[in-house]
Amino acid sequence: MLSIDLCSNQSERSNMQESLPRISSPAKAKAYFEDKLAFTTGPVELDHMIKSGNHDVIVVDVRAAEDFAKGHIPGAVNLPHGTWENGKGLAKDKNNVVYCYSLVCHLATKACLAFAEQGYPVMELEGGFDSWKAHDLDIEPESFNRVQGQANRGAAQRARM
Repeated sequence: MLSIDLCSNQSERSNMQESLPRISSPAKAKAYFEDKLAFTTGPVELDHMIKSGNHDVIVVDVRAAEDFAKGHIPGAVNLPHGTWENGKGLAKDKNNVVYCYSLVCHLATKACLAFAEQGYPVMELEGGFDSWKAHDLDIEPESFNRVQGQANRGAAQRARM
């Protein structure tokens, strides 16, 4: 079996081993997972919120407008980077569930931070739009930009991408 050493010298290997916890703190783990549950949701849970008519949720897509136009979570408002400071489309009396492209995209995390700093309650959709599609959930083509209040070129009905 071939072994690849990613650390160039003994000092780097030693520092890397020292930075990795040997046994995690149960108290820190408890706090982390309580926070994770409070500030994240999954695609199936969000779909249930939407379909149950939960009016305490606003779905916020922070992807580029062009990608939003290709399809998005039903009822989502589009707030691409560069528009976060105005808070248009968000609500301070509802949970604003924010999503971006994928699990490795940090746009939603950055947007949640920016929105929370402005006093908006936020949650992040884990896995982003990729996860939503992977669960074969409804996708809405852009028919109306709820934030800008303009009709657009997409069909009004929901579609599967």
